[in-house]
Amino acid sequence: MSNDFKPGDVVAQQVQRIPRSGIREFFDLVQGRRDVISLGVGEPDFVTPWHIREAAIYSLERGRTSYTSNLGLPRLREAISEYVSSTFGVRYDSESEILVSVGVSEALDIALRAIINPGDEIIYHEPCYVSYAPGILLAHGVPVRVPCLAEDGFAVTAEAIERAITSKSKALVLNFPTNPTGGTMTREALLKIAGLAKRHNLLVITDEIYSELTFEGEHISIASLPGMAERTIFLHGFSKAYAMTGFRIGYACGPAELIDAMMRIHQYSMLCASIVSQDAAIEALENGAGPAGEMKEQFRLRRNYIVDAYNAMGLDCHFPRGSFYAFPSVQSTGLSSSEFASRLVTEENVACVPGNAFGEPGEGFLRCCFATGLEQIKLACERTGRFVKNLNKAGA
Repeated sequence: MSNDFKPGDVVAQQVQRIPRSGIREFFDLVQGRRDVISLGVGEPDFVTPWHIREAAIYSLERGRTSYTSNLGLPRLREAISEYVSSTFGVRYDSESEILVSVGVSEALDIALRAIINPGDEIIYHEPCYVSYAPGILLAHGVPVRVPCLAEDGFAVTAEAIERAITSKSKALVLNFPTNPTGGTMTREALLKIAGLAKRHNLLVITDEIYSELTFEGEHISIASLPGMAERTIFLHGFSKAYAMTGFRIGYACGPAELIDAMMRIHQYSMLCASIVSQDAAIEALENGAGPAGEMKEQFRLRRNYIVDAYNAMGLDCHFPRGSFYAFPSVQSTGLSSSEFASRLVTEENVACVPGNAFGEPGEGFLRCCFATGLEQIKLACERTGRFVKNLNKAGA
């Protein structure tokens, strides 16, 4: 009998093509280091509000430990419908146009798998969250990158998108406010993109998980623009605005035909989101004082401090209008993103994520999360400023 079996040989080709997350690779370097100040993890440092935690506890105490409908609890879907209508200006039918998912990540995954045929091109903008291109590849699609530039405030332009469109283009993925840059979009810019989507018959998948953390201007959902609800899958959740990352609860809204297609995948993979997390989400929507609240104001103060600090030390940093990320440029130092981040954690015990972890256009930048305490941010900036000063002395 042959004993030539090699486990690596049976790994699917599309999986072999996917690199390890640049975020995880970098944090492997951080593990075990003492006195590290981390500006790396994209997670609020606030605890989930007590009344939401109490709702989860009460759910367990009542013995709420069963499966739910694949689409999610009817009461939660009704609450989502009301919230999305009042906040984003789009009305979705709670029975057929809303699916509760295990975080927004699952919603994005099943949206891509529901629409992609092998070879379909999916346009997305970079720098972006690390899962977009791999998610497209895993669904046997072709990722088509459109760069977002610092001089544009890391917004994406309709002109740049149009240059990427071919006869194989099927959908456009948007994420505003953006992880990792904090870029946002104006109504005028979104109207141009909406017109583009209609002319070229593109579906839009819009990930608006950071929408409540918009600091300047009004957040506009592309789904709310004329003629767009019928060609848009709207993704949202509770992780950022309600500090509920560990609850893993998100949702997708869209045309009934698309939500049904997503549900068919969801029912054979996740089946349903945790009933305890769904009960907590109901409490968040029905009895919350409003998402973000004091947390948003704290993030605003931290953003103002960290951006000013980076600019003062010579690392050009645009003013993020949303999310909780600063994206300073390190190009003036002559180091690559990875070199700067590696040396910063080694020499000064400050952990930031290299910008190239979020795509090639992120090279020359760092993602620095200001969802940590202000005193820690001040100390991190002090250490980073010292590091930059020493670099300048060495290069003098």
